[in-house]
Amino acid sequence: MTSRKPDEQLARDSRLRLVYPRSVGTARKAVTDRRTRTAPRPPAGTPATADLANRARASLADAVRLARWAEVNLGAGDGGRPAPPGALPAADVERAAAQLRLTPGQIRVGWDRSRLAGLVEVHGGQARPGWRLRAWDRDDSAVLRGWVALFDAWSLVHPAPADIAPAAVAEVVEAMPQLLSLLQLSAGPVTVPDLLDLLGQRVEELRDERCEVPYEATAQADAATADAPTADAPRAGAPAPAPVPLARLLRWALGGLAAVDAVTLGPARAALTPLGSWAVWVKLEQICVAAQSPAGNIEQSAAAMLRGCARLTPGPARAEYQAWLAARPVGHAVSELLNAARGEDALLRGLAFEALRVVGAPAEPEVRAATREATLRPYALLWLAVHDGVDPDEAQDVLTAEEQTWLWVDTAAAIADHGEAELLARHLDSAVRTTVPRLLDEVRAVGHPRTVQVLVALAAAHPDPALAKAVRRAAFQVHTGGA
Repeated sequence: MTSRKPDEQLARDSRLRLVYPRSVGTARKAVTDRRTRTAPRPPAGTPATADLANRARASLADAVRLARWAEVNLGAGDGGRPAPPGALPAADVERAAAQLRLTPGQIRVGWDRSRLAGLVEVHGGQARPGWRLRAWDRDDSAVLRGWVALFDAWSLVHPAPADIAPAAVAEVVEAMPQLLSLLQLSAGPVTVPDLLDLLGQRVEELRDERCEVPYEATAQADAATADAPTADAPRAGAPAPAPVPLARLLRWALGGLAAVDAVTLGPARAALTPLGSWAVWVKLEQICVAAQSPAGNIEQSAAAMLRGCARLTPGPARAEYQAWLAARPVGHAVSELLNAARGEDALLRGLAFEALRVVGAPAEPEVRAATREATLRPYALLWLAVHDGVDPDEAQDVLTAEEQTWLWVDTAAAIADHGEAELLARHLDSAVRTTVPRLLDEVRAVGHPRTVQVLVALAAAHPDPALAKAVRRAAFQVHTGGA
């Protein structure tokens, strides 16, 4: 005779006990088709990754020393708190200078560099070590990411001349990627006159793209069409706006890039360092990867970009995230990714937070705010845990049992929409609870909007008749509002 209580039968049947839990992230990645791409090789003569990382360590040696000093000496009391803008208080500057045998100016520069490289993070006026500092001596990729973050912020490391209009400075900062590309493609020194000529052309292109009309042309057109001078017309002999000092701005830009060890300067010429050449090559490859994708991901919305990345392995997907982010202001990109995560597609929700990991610290305020939204809360809590240095394999410990179950259902919804029946059955075997009856009870109670569809899909996908029957029964109970 068979039992009239299928739940009791399931509990007794050892075949239906769930296997050792896998991370939800692993199950989510199983949705995608693991097509591989041949990784592009860096240009001939590029040092090995370990050599590049060691050069980056040497470049940031003072910043690392200061970050480790701050880990021990800051945050213990009011005197150890950085100022609201993130600057180190004068008393701490003097104390650090004395203990580290550096000048106060070197301490201020080192503090800025350590923050920009992610070695130190300031949260609510409190300084704490960043995750890169903990991995600095053992993880070459973390070191190179920290250096690239500093390289991207070169214009903050080396402040622009105060007497030049911010708009002119912004134009030069926007034009510098093209000059860096020229330096990288030249594979050797480029003369300053050639760089200055290219900078002038690029600035003119940027103004043309914004449809800006030079002041002189406007004044001449007004003088030719006006019958008589008016009070608002430019007076004869009035001084024209001062021309933008491109040569001075080019010197400032090259000095800023040299300060982060991306460029070496010689007599009237400049060349990329091995680190700078590698970083520019990486960024060019990222743009090429995105531009070659079928959907043209770099110009797509966040949701379309994430769909285009769904079938990529993590490496190429990360490269496309980086290229997509590089083409947008950080704040706008983070908001767009979170809006995509709020949609109905659970796969995009997971991919959006993978892309936000590429953003790093600038995304933290909005991700922390997302913890107040039930749909995003589990993903946001996992993101914050990994960002704070928790091992990704242990990050799920920050979630409550209900949040883990909600995330399991959401991942199952992603697999049901985009994966195969075998993957869905495997996802059931990766659940975080011990028995199927207990899992079904928790799934029924968690209130996920896709619960019924997920349970029906699980029942159809699983090869075990007894288990499929119990899952269909749970789906019917949720659908009818039963216990």
